[in-house]
Amino acid sequence: MPTLGATEARINTVLVIDGKLCEVFEYNHIKPGKGPAKVKIKVRFLKDGRVVEYTVGINESFEYTELELKDMEYLYKEGVNFVFMDKESYEQIHLPASLLGDQVHFLLENGPATVTFNGEEAVGLRLPASVTLKVKETSGAIRGNTVNNATKDAVLETGYNLQVPMFVNEGELIKVDTRTGKYLERA
Repeated sequence: MPTLGATEARINTVLVIDGKLCEVFEYNHIKPGKGPAKVKIKVRFLKDGRVVEYTVGINESFEYTELELKDMEYLYKEGVNFVFMDKESYEQIHLPASLLGDQVHFLLENGPATVTFNGEEAVGLRLPASVTLKVKETSGAIRGNTVNNATKDAVLETGYNLQVPMFVNEGELIKVDTRTGKYLERA
């Protein structure tokens, strides 16, 4: 398997650690005042969704692999599985919720999705950095509750709960960061 230097392990790079596939979702190059530079990466293991942080020297290397990306359509949830359809062949695949992790909160039925494959095996989902979703339910702003950055609970059309600013109302479209699950802005 090819190797990749620690400084080249950028976001969305798929590494092989202990024989398991994991995707880098956070990368920091640390150059302290004293001592050698280091690289701190956070990876998400594709099979079980486990998140691990590694700090390594800049001269270390990792095994890596390229995943094939396939544009598909998310159809529906069936039990604990999520069903996706290939737009060209109309073939359907079932991905378990455990493989998708928190990304399931940002999927809309009949919406586009990019599924990642390692050979013939589907190993995950790649979402855009942000998605636009409709606010299904939220409480009204309470008079006197206008402190800087005041927030309230909101439920999105996918059933996901998050904190939004007081000025966001039911029925509005908002952008949500798919990496953190936090409110970004009105759409």
